[in-house]
Amino acid sequence: MIKLTSEDFSMASSQNINFPASAYVYPIFLVLLIWIVFWAEQSFGINFRSWGIRPRSLIGLRGIIFSPFLHGSTSHLLSNSLPLLVLSMVLLYFYRGISFQVLIVGGLLTGFFTWLIGRGGSVHIGASGIIYLMAGFLFFKGIWSRNARLIAVSLVVVFLYGSLIWGVFPMKEKVSWEGHLSGLVSGILCALYYKNYKLPIETTTTVKKPVSLKEAEFLSHFDENGNFVPASEWRRRNNPQDSSMDVEINYKYKSSDQEK
Repeated sequence: MIKLTSEDFSMASSQNINFPASAYVYPIFLVLLIWIVFWAEQSFGINFRSWGIRPRSLIGLRGIIFSPFLHGSTSHLLSNSLPLLVLSMVLLYFYRGISFQVLIVGGLLTGFFTWLIGRGGSVHIGASGIIYLMAGFLFFKGIWSRNARLIAVSLVVVFLYGSLIWGVFPMKEKVSWEGHLSGLVSGILCALYYKNYKLPIETTTTVKKPVSLKEAEFLSHFDENGNFVPASEWRRRNNPQDSSMDVEINYKYKSSDQEK
């Protein structure tokens, strides 16, 4: 059970985070790079799949770095592209200060755990481990943060990709449930490590527009209470030494009989 206070919501609403270009440029580049690798394999007959993770094999350690960029089929690539794009954009948007640390350190942990617990004689490829890493991190970090905005992100992740949880069980022979489980565990560890990380609060600087002479004169006709001061009163207050302000004109009317 999580208890949120009004202070949590006010803090969330006061955090005005602009959408940075890195939040969509890097994810698009990452997905594009994976597609380029797959296209190169199909077009030139190159097989990079041997560069995947080979559990408990010394040469298989290179797959920790290369396996996320390798895919076995078009359907495999398609199933990973959209979740990878969406989750990486969410990660870079909300956790811009630690997003690359999570991806790099978490990615290495995911690959190492897969290498450690994977089935012998198998080769593990695909970006699904990274997807589980990000999903696990976004969900648990949001829950532990006690921040309304990040909790909302966690709920969205569950709504969109909650079914991923079934992928950590050995239900299909050719599916790397070890990589999925390793990614989820790595995401939880990263969320635990960055448990106290808070959203950056950006302050905005207000630039005041210069006031023209006419505007300044008009505004000066109002006193400190916002009441309008008539022109005669305003001149008397601002020019107390002006003798013309003290001239009093009296009119005397004579009847027509007096004039005769």
